[in-house]
Amino acid sequence: MKSDEWKTPNDFLVFFREWDDPALPGRTDGLERDWIDPTYCNPPYSNPKPWVEKALAEARKGKRVVMLLRHDSSTEWWRLLHEAGAYFLAVIGRFHFSGEGPANFASVLVMIPPGNAHQEQSGVVLRPDSAGPVHWTEPG
Repeated sequence: MKSDEWKTPNDFLVFFREWDDPALPGRTDGLERDWIDPTYCNPPYSNPKPWVEKALAEARKGKRVVMLLRHDSSTEWWRLLHEAGAYFLAVIGRFHFSGEGPANFASVLVMIPPGNAHQEQSGVVLRPDSAGPVHWTEPG
């Protein structure tokens, strides 16, 4: 795909059909307006940081926000989500975006806890075991 507007696959979008989507292709007000609870956001992949910052601000207002993002843990916006206590759900394989075939990147579904942005993440983390498989372990 030549642009960075990747339309969410229809079989995936069914889970978020009644949710607000401030980043629909062609929509231009998503960063300026208040989001409606709950919100599903599939922002432009070339610059998701302003969308992540907006999502965190909306979550601090108590809104439920789920984002579909490029899986890239080396970025500043990923760190912001991690520090806000977001949950990262890896998409196994590559999404086949509507009408465009498979993406050339991995995706992740990110759930931001409402009213909880900017608190340190707690819970479990993934750590590779020396034997090969990945195990869930408690932090510490």
